[in-house]
Amino acid sequence: MTKGRMESVEVFTSEGKGRGLKAQKEFLPGDVIFAEPAYAAVVFDSLTHVICHTCFKRQERLHRCGQCKFAYYCDRTCQRAAWLNHKNECSAIKKHGKAPTENIRLAARIMWKIEREGSGLGEGCLVSIDDLQNHVDSLGEEEKKELRADVESFLEFWPPQSQQFGMQYISHIFGVISCNGFTLSDQRGLQAVGVGIFPNLCQANHDCWPNCTVIFNNGKIELRALSKISPGDELTVSYVDFLNVSEERRKQLKKQYYFDCTCEHCKKHIKDDLMLAVKEGESKPSAETVKEVIQFSKDTLEKINKARMEGLYHEVVKLCRECLKKQEPVLGDTNIYLLRILSVASEVLSYLQMFEEAADYAKRMVDGYLKIYHPNNAQLGMAVMRAGVTHWHAGLIEAGHGLICKAYAILLITHGPSHPITKDLEVMRVQTEMELRMFQQNEYMYYKMREAALKNQKIQVMPEPSNEASPSLFHKKE
Repeated sequence: MTKGRMESVEVFTSEGKGRGLKAQKEFLPGDVIFAEPAYAAVVFDSLTHVICHTCFKRQERLHRCGQCKFAYYCDRTCQRAAWLNHKNECSAIKKHGKAPTENIRLAARIMWKIEREGSGLGEGCLVSIDDLQNHVDSLGEEEKKELRADVESFLEFWPPQSQQFGMQYISHIFGVISCNGFTLSDQRGLQAVGVGIFPNLCQANHDCWPNCTVIFNNGKIELRALSKISPGDELTVSYVDFLNVSEERRKQLKKQYYFDCTCEHCKKHIKDDLMLAVKEGESKPSAETVKEVIQFSKDTLEKINKARMEGLYHEVVKLCRECLKKQEPVLGDTNIYLLRILSVASEVLSYLQMFEEAADYAKRMVDGYLKIYHPNNAQLGMAVMRAGVTHWHAGLIEAGHGLICKAYAILLITHGPSHPITKDLEVMRVQTEMELRMFQQNEYMYYKMREAALKNQKIQVMPEPSNEASPSLFHKKE
Protein backbone atom coordinates (compact mmCIF):
# COMPACT_ATOMS: atom_id res chain seq x y z
CA MET A 1 0.00 0.00 0.00
CA THR A 2 1.30 3.48 -0.87
CA LYS A 3 0.94 6.04 1.88
CA GLY A 4 0.78 9.78 1.51
CA ARG A 5 2.22 12.23 4.00
CA MET A 6 0.79 15.05 6.05
CA GLU A 7 2.68 17.25 8.50
CA SER A 8 0.44 16.67 11.49
CA VAL A 9 -0.46 12.96 11.16
CA GLU A 10 0.84 9.69 9.76
CA VAL A 11 -0.76 6.36 8.89
CA PHE A 12 0.59 3.41 10.87
CA THR A 13 -0.30 -0.23 11.40
CA SER A 14 -2.19 -0.52 14.66
CA GLU A 15 -1.88 -3.84 16.50
CA GLY A 16 -5.04 -5.91 16.04
CA LYS A 17 -6.89 -2.99 14.38
CA GLY A 18 -5.26 -2.68 10.94
CA ARG A 19 -4.34 0.83 9.87
CA GLY A 20 -4.69 3.84 12.16
CA LEU A 21 -3.68 7.49 12.46
CA LYS A 22 -0.92 8.76 14.74
CA ALA A 23 -0.15 12.35 15.80
CA GLN A 24 3.16 13.79 14.58
CA LYS A 25 3.04 16.75 16.98
CA GLU A 26 1.27 17.95 20.13
CA PHE A 27 -2.37 19.03 19.96
CA LEU A 28 -4.48 20.79 22.58
CA PRO A 29 -8.28 20.53 23.05
CA GLY A 30 -10.05 22.35 20.20
CA ASP A 31 -7.10 22.19 17.77
CA VAL A 32 -7.97 21.20 14.18
CA ILE A 33 -5.72 18.24 13.37
CA PHE A 34 -6.73 18.32 9.70
CA ALA A 35 -9.60 19.51 7.50
CA GLU A 36 -10.53 17.34 4.51
CA PRO A 37 -12.84 18.04 1.56
CA ALA A 38 -14.99 15.11 0.38
CA TYR A 39 -13.51 12.79 -2.25
CA ALA A 40 -17.13 12.53 -3.41
CA ALA A 41 -20.46 13.35 -1.71
CA VAL A 42 -24.20 13.37 -2.44
CA VAL A 43 -27.39 14.68 -0.82
CA PHE A 44 -29.84 12.08 0.57
CA ASP A 45 -32.66 11.08 -1.81
CA SER A 46 -35.34 12.53 0.48
CA LEU A 47 -33.71 15.99 0.62
CA THR A 48 -32.43 16.58 -2.93
CA HIS A 49 -34.77 19.57 -3.48
CA VAL A 50 -34.14 21.41 -0.16
CA ILE A 51 -30.35 21.05 0.31
CA CYS A 52 -27.65 22.61 -1.89
CA HIS A 53 -25.79 19.82 -3.76
CA THR A 54 -22.47 21.71 -3.40
CA CYS A 55 -22.23 23.13 0.14
CA PHE A 56 -24.98 20.97 1.77
CA LYS A 57 -26.65 24.01 3.33
CA ARG A 58 -30.41 24.04 3.81
CA GLN A 59 -31.90 27.02 1.94
CA GLU A 60 -35.44 28.34 1.39
CA ARG A 61 -35.02 29.02 -2.33
CA LEU A 62 -32.64 26.96 -4.42
CA HIS A 63 -31.72 27.20 -8.12
CA ARG A 64 -32.45 24.03 -10.09
CA CYS A 65 -30.10 22.68 -12.78
CA GLY A 66 -31.83 23.55 -16.06
CA GLN A 67 -30.43 20.44 -17.79
CA CYS A 68 -31.21 17.44 -15.56
CA LYS A 69 -33.85 19.21 -13.39
CA PHE A 70 -32.51 17.14 -10.46
CA ALA A 71 -29.63 19.04 -8.83
CA TYR A 72 -30.28 22.16 -6.70
CA TYR A 73 -27.87 24.93 -5.68
CA CYS A 74 -27.78 28.01 -3.40
CA ASP A 75 -26.76 30.25 -6.30
CA ARG A 76 -24.65 30.43 -9.46
CA THR A 77 -21.42 30.27 -7.40
CA CYS A 78 -22.37 26.87 -5.94
CA GLN A 79 -23.61 25.71 -9.34
CA ARG A 80 -20.32 26.63 -11.05
CA ALA A 81 -18.30 24.96 -8.25
CA ALA A 82 -20.34 21.76 -8.75
CA TRP A 83 -19.96 21.48 -12.51
CA LEU A 84 -16.78 19.34 -12.56
CA ASN A 85 -18.51 16.68 -10.41
CA HIS A 86 -22.01 17.18 -11.81
CA LYS A 87 -21.21 17.28 -15.57
CA ASN A 88 -21.21 13.49 -16.17
CA GLU A 89 -23.99 12.94 -13.65
CA CYS A 90 -26.14 15.56 -15.38
CA SER A 91 -26.05 13.92 -18.83
CA ALA A 92 -26.39 10.40 -17.33
CA ILE A 93 -29.55 11.44 -15.41
CA LYS A 94 -31.02 12.96 -18.62
CA LYS A 95 -30.31 9.74 -20.58
CA HIS A 96 -31.51 7.47 -17.75
CA GLY A 97 -34.75 9.46 -17.40
CA LYS A 98 -34.45 9.83 -13.61
CA ALA A 99 -31.85 10.09 -10.86
CA PRO A 100 -30.82 6.80 -9.21
CA THR A 101 -30.60 6.34 -5.41
CA GLU A 102 -27.95 8.08 -3.27
CA ASN A 103 -25.72 4.97 -3.12
CA ILE A 104 -25.63 4.66 -6.91
CA ARG A 105 -25.07 8.41 -7.33
CA LEU A 106 -22.16 8.34 -4.85
CA ALA A 107 -20.56 5.29 -6.52
CA ALA A 108 -20.89 6.98 -9.93
CA ARG A 109 -19.27 10.21 -8.67
CA ILE A 110 -16.36 8.18 -7.26
CA MET A 111 -15.92 6.31 -10.59
CA TRP A 112 -16.03 9.53 -12.65
CA LYS A 113 -13.37 11.03 -10.39
CA ILE A 114 -11.22 7.89 -10.87
CA GLU A 115 -11.78 8.19 -14.64
CA ARG A 116 -10.56 11.83 -14.51
CA GLU A 117 -7.69 11.52 -12.03
CA GLY A 118 -6.85 7.82 -11.65
CA SER A 119 -7.20 5.98 -8.34
CA GLY A 120 -3.73 6.76 -6.94
CA LEU A 121 -2.92 9.18 -4.15
CA GLY A 122 -4.27 12.67 -4.67
CA GLU A 123 -2.75 15.78 -3.11
CA GLY A 124 -3.12 15.75 0.71
CA CYS A 125 -4.35 12.14 0.66
CA LEU A 126 -2.87 9.68 3.15
CA VAL A 127 -4.42 6.65 1.44
CA SER A 128 -5.88 5.89 -2.02
CA ILE A 129 -9.49 4.88 -2.72
CA ASP A 130 -8.22 1.42 -3.80
CA ASP A 131 -6.71 0.83 -0.35
CA LEU A 132 -9.85 1.62 1.67
CA GLN A 133 -11.47 -1.34 3.43
CA ASN A 134 -14.62 -2.75 1.83
CA HIS A 135 -15.57 -5.70 4.14
CA VAL A 136 -17.28 -7.39 1.15
CA ASP A 137 -16.06 -10.80 2.45
CA SER A 138 -17.77 -10.19 5.82
CA LEU A 139 -21.23 -9.49 4.35
CA GLY A 140 -24.16 -11.70 5.31
CA GLU A 141 -26.53 -13.21 2.70
CA GLU A 142 -29.02 -10.31 2.89
CA GLU A 143 -26.24 -7.73 2.54
CA LYS A 144 -24.75 -9.60 -0.44
CA LYS A 145 -28.17 -9.54 -2.10
CA GLU A 146 -28.35 -5.75 -1.57
CA LEU A 147 -24.83 -5.35 -2.97
CA ARG A 148 -25.77 -7.31 -6.14
CA ALA A 149 -28.89 -5.15 -6.58
CA ASP A 150 -26.79 -1.98 -6.20
CA VAL A 151 -24.24 -3.21 -8.77
CA GLU A 152 -27.06 -4.02 -11.25
CA SER A 153 -28.65 -0.57 -10.78
CA PHE A 154 -25.24 1.05 -11.19
CA LEU A 155 -24.60 -0.76 -14.49
CA GLU A 156 -28.01 0.36 -15.81
CA PHE A 157 -27.14 3.99 -14.95
CA TRP A 158 -23.45 4.02 -15.95
CA PRO A 159 -23.02 5.46 -19.50
CA PRO A 160 -21.44 3.15 -22.11
CA GLN A 161 -19.05 5.91 -23.27
CA SER A 162 -17.54 6.24 -19.75
CA GLN A 163 -14.60 4.09 -18.62
CA GLN A 164 -15.83 0.56 -17.93
CA PHE A 165 -14.94 -1.09 -14.59
CA GLY A 166 -14.98 -4.80 -13.66
CA MET A 167 -17.66 -6.25 -11.37
CA GLN A 168 -15.13 -6.86 -8.59
CA TYR A 169 -13.99 -3.21 -8.60
CA ILE A 170 -17.58 -1.90 -8.63
CA SER A 171 -18.33 -4.18 -5.63
CA HIS A 172 -15.22 -2.78 -3.89
CA ILE A 173 -16.54 0.78 -4.31
CA PHE A 174 -19.97 -0.15 -2.92
CA GLY A 175 -18.25 -1.93 -0.01
CA VAL A 176 -16.17 1.23 0.66
CA ILE A 177 -19.37 3.34 0.69
CA SER A 178 -21.09 0.89 3.02
CA CYS A 179 -18.41 0.89 5.71
CA ASN A 180 -16.76 4.30 5.19
CA GLY A 181 -19.62 6.60 4.17
CA PHE A 182 -19.50 9.65 6.45
CA THR A 183 -22.73 11.45 7.43
CA LEU A 184 -22.86 15.09 6.34
CA SER A 185 -25.04 17.44 8.36
CA ASP A 186 -26.64 20.77 7.46
CA GLN A 187 -24.94 24.05 8.37
CA ARG A 188 -26.32 23.97 11.93
CA GLY A 189 -25.18 20.38 12.48
CA LEU A 190 -28.67 19.30 13.56
CA GLN A 191 -29.82 17.14 10.66
CA ALA A 192 -28.09 14.49 8.59
CA VAL A 193 -28.47 15.60 4.94
CA GLY A 194 -26.01 13.57 2.89
CA VAL A 195 -23.19 11.06 2.69
CA GLY A 196 -19.58 11.44 1.54
CA ILE A 197 -16.27 9.58 1.34
CA PHE A 198 -13.29 11.09 3.18
CA PRO A 199 -10.29 8.74 2.74
CA ASN A 200 -8.08 10.34 5.45
CA LEU A 201 -10.83 10.32 8.08
CA CYS A 202 -11.52 6.64 7.30
CA GLN A 203 -8.10 5.80 8.76
CA ALA A 204 -9.05 6.94 12.28
CA ASN A 205 -9.87 3.95 14.48
CA HIS A 206 -12.73 3.80 16.97
CA ASP A 207 -12.56 4.28 20.74
CA CYS A 208 -15.65 4.67 22.94
CA TRP A 209 -13.77 7.40 24.87
CA PRO A 210 -11.88 9.05 21.98
CA ASN A 211 -9.33 11.85 21.92
CA CYS A 212 -10.80 13.41 18.74
CA THR A 213 -14.16 14.37 17.28
CA VAL A 214 -15.33 14.98 13.73
CA ILE A 215 -17.45 17.91 12.61
CA PHE A 216 -18.68 18.98 9.16
CA ASN A 217 -17.97 22.69 8.81
CA ASN A 218 -18.08 24.92 5.76
CA GLY A 219 -17.91 22.12 3.19
CA LYS A 220 -15.09 20.14 4.86
CA ILE A 221 -14.83 17.69 7.70
CA GLU A 222 -12.56 18.71 10.57
CA LEU A 223 -10.81 16.25 12.85
CA ARG A 224 -10.59 18.17 16.17
CA ALA A 225 -8.69 17.28 19.37
CA LEU A 226 -10.84 16.72 22.48
CA SER A 227 -7.98 16.36 24.95
CA LYS A 228 -4.24 16.95 25.00
CA ILE A 229 -2.55 14.69 22.43
CA SER A 230 1.20 13.99 22.44
CA PRO A 231 3.35 13.14 19.41
CA GLY A 232 3.05 9.38 18.73
CA ASP A 233 -0.44 9.05 20.29
CA GLU A 234 -3.05 7.24 18.19
CA LEU A 235 -5.89 9.52 17.02
CA THR A 236 -9.30 7.97 17.72
CA VAL A 237 -12.95 8.91 17.10
CA SER A 238 -16.15 7.29 18.32
CA TYR A 239 -18.29 5.57 15.69
CA VAL A 240 -21.27 5.26 18.08
CA ASP A 241 -22.98 7.29 20.81
CA PHE A 242 -21.43 6.58 24.23
CA LEU A 243 -24.87 6.63 25.93
CA ASN A 244 -25.22 2.82 25.89
CA VAL A 245 -23.77 0.11 28.13
CA SER A 246 -20.52 -1.44 26.84
CA GLU A 247 -22.20 -4.71 25.76
CA GLU A 248 -24.74 -2.83 23.59
CA ARG A 249 -22.03 -0.60 22.04
CA ARG A 250 -19.92 -3.68 21.23
CA LYS A 251 -22.91 -5.41 19.60
CA GLN A 252 -23.63 -2.32 17.49
CA LEU A 253 -19.97 -1.99 16.42
CA LYS A 254 -19.73 -5.68 15.51
CA LYS A 255 -22.95 -5.55 13.46
CA GLN A 256 -22.19 -2.31 11.63
CA TYR A 257 -18.39 -2.22 11.40
CA TYR A 258 -17.36 -5.88 11.76
CA PHE A 259 -14.92 -5.56 14.68
CA ASP A 260 -14.83 -6.35 18.41
CA CYS A 261 -14.20 -3.20 20.44
CA THR A 262 -11.28 -3.65 22.86
CA CYS A 263 -11.17 -0.08 24.18
CA GLU A 264 -10.54 0.52 27.88
CA HIS A 265 -14.15 1.54 28.56
CA CYS A 266 -15.53 -1.67 27.00
CA LYS A 267 -12.94 -4.02 28.55
CA LYS A 268 -13.45 -2.61 32.05
CA HIS A 269 -17.19 -1.78 31.61
CA ILE A 270 -16.42 1.78 32.73
CA LYS A 271 -19.57 3.84 33.50
CA ASP A 272 -21.89 0.82 32.98
CA ASP A 273 -22.77 1.00 36.70
CA LEU A 274 -23.90 4.63 36.29
CA MET A 275 -25.94 3.83 33.16
CA LEU A 276 -27.77 1.00 34.95
CA ALA A 277 -28.03 2.78 38.34
CA VAL A 278 -30.96 2.03 40.65
CA LYS A 279 -32.22 3.92 43.69
CA GLU A 280 -30.06 3.34 46.77
CA GLY A 281 -30.93 3.48 50.45
CA GLU A 282 -33.52 1.79 52.66
CA SER A 283 -36.10 1.41 49.92
CA LYS A 284 -33.70 -0.16 47.37
CA PRO A 285 -35.90 -1.91 44.77
CA SER A 286 -35.69 -5.65 44.12
CA ALA A 287 -33.99 -7.00 40.97
CA GLU A 288 -37.43 -8.14 39.75
CA THR A 289 -38.89 -4.61 40.09
CA VAL A 290 -35.90 -3.10 38.24
CA LYS A 291 -36.33 -5.64 35.41
CA GLU A 292 -40.06 -4.82 35.14
CA VAL A 293 -39.44 -1.04 35.03
CA ILE A 294 -36.72 -1.37 32.37
CA GLN A 295 -39.02 -3.51 30.21
CA PHE A 296 -41.82 -0.97 30.71
CA SER A 297 -39.38 1.79 29.66
CA LYS A 298 -38.37 -0.10 26.48
CA ASP A 299 -42.03 -0.67 25.56
CA THR A 300 -42.84 3.01 26.23
CA LEU A 301 -39.94 4.19 24.04
CA GLU A 302 -41.37 2.12 21.16
CA LYS A 303 -44.83 3.68 21.67
CA ILE A 304 -43.20 7.15 21.86
CA ASN A 305 -41.42 6.63 18.53
CA LYS A 306 -44.71 5.61 16.90
CA ALA A 307 -46.56 8.64 18.33
CA ARG A 308 -43.73 10.99 17.24
CA MET A 309 -43.82 9.63 13.70
CA GLU A 310 -47.54 10.49 13.61
CA GLY A 311 -46.96 13.95 15.14
CA LEU A 312 -49.05 13.11 18.23
CA TYR A 313 -46.97 15.21 20.63
CA HIS A 314 -49.53 15.45 23.45
CA GLU A 315 -49.67 11.64 23.43
CA VAL A 316 -45.84 11.57 23.69
CA VAL A 317 -45.99 13.84 26.77
CA LYS A 318 -48.62 11.60 28.38
CA LEU A 319 -46.48 8.48 27.75
CA CYS A 320 -43.38 10.23 29.18
CA ARG A 321 -45.18 11.33 32.36
CA GLU A 322 -46.58 7.81 32.96
CA CYS A 323 -43.15 6.27 32.43
CA LEU A 324 -41.38 8.77 34.71
CA LYS A 325 -43.90 7.99 37.48
CA LYS A 326 -42.84 4.32 37.28
CA GLN A 327 -39.12 5.04 36.85
CA GLU A 328 -38.56 7.66 39.57
CA PRO A 329 -38.93 5.41 42.67
CA VAL A 330 -36.77 2.66 41.06
CA LEU A 331 -34.07 3.98 38.71
CA GLY A 332 -31.02 6.08 39.64
CA ASP A 333 -30.48 9.62 38.30
CA THR A 334 -27.95 8.45 35.69
CA ASN A 335 -29.90 5.41 34.44
CA ILE A 336 -29.99 5.58 30.62
CA TYR A 337 -33.67 4.59 30.42
CA LEU A 338 -34.61 7.47 32.71
CA LEU A 339 -32.33 9.86 30.75
CA ARG A 340 -33.90 8.81 27.40
CA ILE A 341 -37.40 9.60 28.67
CA LEU A 342 -36.24 12.92 30.19
CA SER A 343 -34.63 13.85 26.85
CA VAL A 344 -37.81 13.17 24.82
CA ALA A 345 -40.05 14.86 27.43
CA SER A 346 -37.97 18.07 27.57
CA GLU A 347 -37.70 18.32 23.76
CA VAL A 348 -41.42 17.74 23.08
CA LEU A 349 -42.64 19.95 25.96
CA SER A 350 -40.40 22.78 24.68
CA TYR A 351 -41.96 22.43 21.24
CA LEU A 352 -45.42 22.62 22.86
CA GLN A 353 -44.20 25.75 24.74
CA MET A 354 -44.69 24.12 28.16
CA PHE A 355 -41.33 25.51 29.18
CA GLU A 356 -41.34 25.22 32.98
CA GLU A 357 -41.94 21.47 33.01
CA ALA A 358 -39.52 21.08 30.07
CA ALA A 359 -36.80 22.98 31.96
CA ASP A 360 -37.13 20.71 35.00
CA TYR A 361 -36.68 17.57 32.86
CA ALA A 362 -33.86 19.18 30.83
CA LYS A 363 -31.94 20.05 34.03
CA ARG A 364 -32.19 16.46 35.32
CA MET A 365 -31.15 15.10 31.91
CA VAL A 366 -28.07 17.37 31.76
CA ASP A 367 -27.07 16.50 35.34
CA GLY A 368 -27.10 12.82 34.33
CA TYR A 369 -25.24 13.41 31.05
CA LEU A 370 -22.48 15.36 32.81
CA LYS A 371 -21.68 12.30 34.94
CA ILE A 372 -21.59 9.95 31.92
CA TYR A 373 -20.21 11.72 28.85
CA HIS A 374 -16.65 12.86 28.14
CA PRO A 375 -16.57 16.55 29.27
CA ASN A 376 -15.83 17.62 25.67
CA ASN A 377 -18.49 15.55 23.89
CA ALA A 378 -20.38 17.23 21.02
CA GLN A 379 -23.71 15.55 21.90
CA LEU A 380 -23.32 16.71 25.51
CA GLY A 381 -22.67 20.27 24.27
CA MET A 382 -25.80 20.24 22.09
CA ALA A 383 -27.94 18.85 24.94
CA VAL A 384 -26.66 21.51 27.38
CA MET A 385 -27.39 24.20 24.77
CA ARG A 386 -30.99 22.99 24.29
CA ALA A 387 -31.45 22.90 28.08
CA GLY A 388 -30.13 26.48 28.35
CA VAL A 389 -32.54 27.76 25.70
CA THR A 390 -35.43 25.92 27.42
CA HIS A 391 -34.55 27.55 30.77
CA TRP A 392 -34.41 30.97 29.11
CA HIS A 393 -37.90 30.42 27.62
CA ALA A 394 -39.14 29.39 31.07
CA GLY A 395 -37.91 32.75 32.45
CA LEU A 396 -35.17 31.04 34.50
CA ILE A 397 -32.53 33.50 33.37
CA GLU A 398 -29.73 32.61 35.85
CA ALA A 399 -29.85 28.86 35.19
CA GLY A 400 -30.37 29.49 31.44
CA HIS A 401 -27.31 31.75 31.18
CA GLY A 402 -25.18 29.26 33.17
CA LEU A 403 -26.14 26.39 30.84
CA ILE A 404 -25.58 28.47 27.70
CA CYS A 405 -22.05 29.41 28.95
CA LYS A 406 -21.29 25.74 29.70
CA ALA A 407 -22.52 24.68 26.24
CA TYR A 408 -20.47 27.45 24.59
CA ALA A 409 -17.28 26.22 26.32
CA ILE A 410 -17.89 22.65 25.05
CA LEU A 411 -18.80 23.66 21.48
CA LEU A 412 -15.73 25.92 21.17
CA ILE A 413 -13.74 22.69 21.42
CA THR A 414 -16.01 20.27 19.51
CA HIS A 415 -17.25 22.63 16.76
CA GLY A 416 -14.83 25.57 16.87
CA PRO A 417 -15.55 29.33 16.90
CA SER A 418 -16.37 29.58 13.17
CA HIS A 419 -19.13 26.93 13.15
CA PRO A 420 -22.62 28.47 12.63
CA ILE A 421 -24.00 26.84 15.78
CA THR A 422 -21.14 28.22 17.94
CA LYS A 423 -21.73 31.69 16.46
CA ASP A 424 -25.46 31.44 17.31
CA LEU A 425 -24.56 30.36 20.83
CA GLU A 426 -22.18 33.31 21.26
CA VAL A 427 -25.05 35.69 20.36
CA MET A 428 -27.29 33.93 22.93
CA ARG A 429 -24.53 34.08 25.54
CA VAL A 430 -24.11 37.86 25.13
CA GLN A 431 -27.90 38.38 25.16
CA THR A 432 -28.50 36.29 28.30
CA GLU A 433 -25.56 37.96 30.07
CA MET A 434 -27.10 41.37 29.40
CA GLU A 435 -30.53 40.15 30.58
CA LEU A 436 -29.00 38.62 33.70
CA ARG A 437 -27.37 41.95 34.65
CA MET A 438 -30.72 43.68 34.17
CA PHE A 439 -32.44 40.96 36.24
CA GLN A 440 -29.93 41.36 39.09
CA GLN A 441 -30.38 45.15 39.14
CA ASN A 442 -34.18 45.18 39.09
CA GLU A 443 -36.07 41.90 39.00
CA TYR A 444 -39.52 43.53 38.68
CA MET A 445 -38.48 45.77 35.76
CA TYR A 446 -36.76 42.82 34.04
CA TYR A 447 -39.97 40.73 34.01
CA LYS A 448 -42.04 43.76 32.85
CA MET A 449 -39.66 44.40 29.95
CA ARG A 450 -39.46 40.71 29.08
CA GLU A 451 -43.26 40.45 29.04
CA ALA A 452 -43.52 43.46 26.72
CA ALA A 453 -40.76 42.14 24.44
CA LEU A 454 -42.39 38.70 24.17
CA LYS A 455 -45.77 40.29 23.35
CA ASN A 456 -44.24 42.40 20.56
CA GLN A 457 -42.08 39.74 18.99
CA LYS A 458 -43.02 36.23 18.04
CA ILE A 459 -41.42 34.03 20.65
CA GLN A 460 -38.62 31.93 19.22
CA VAL A 461 -40.43 28.59 19.19
CA MET A 462 -38.35 25.46 19.53
CA PRO A 463 -38.00 23.42 16.30
CA GLU A 464 -40.41 20.57 15.75
CA PRO A 465 -38.99 17.46 17.43
CA SER A 466 -37.09 15.32 14.97
CA ASN A 467 -37.70 11.58 14.77
CA GLU A 468 -34.03 11.00 14.06
CA ALA A 469 -31.27 10.69 16.58
CA SER A 470 -28.54 13.29 16.19
CA PRO A 471 -26.45 12.49 13.11
CA SER A 472 -24.12 9.56 13.72
CA LEU A 473 -20.53 9.63 12.49
CA PHE A 474 -20.73 7.09 9.69
CA HIS A 475 -23.74 6.66 7.45
CA LYS A 476 -25.07 3.09 7.52
CA LYS A 477 -27.72 1.97 5.08
CA GLU A 478 -30.81 0.89 7.05
